[in-house]
Amino acid sequence: MGTDQRLQRMMLSIWVAGEATARTGRARGDRGQATAEYALVVLGAAAVAMLLIAWATSTGKLSTLLNKVVDSVAGRIA
Repeated sequence: MGTDQRLQRMMLSIWVAGEATARTGRARGDRGQATAEYALVVLGAAAVAMLLIAWATSTGKLSTLLNKVVDSVAGRIA
């Protein structure tokens, strides 16, 4: 399994955990707890995204990806 697949699985796991937390029926007294858990999941996802962007920027893969996207779009337009 490649690095991209592992990152996709990790992001999916974080998203699923956030959705499960947000959708569970809780008693009225637990509403603040659900909000705090959701905030922690969002912070975790943001941290993973920042690490991914830092890695992609340092390896030059982000610029390569963006160049391929722009070239592909330009090729379809022309």
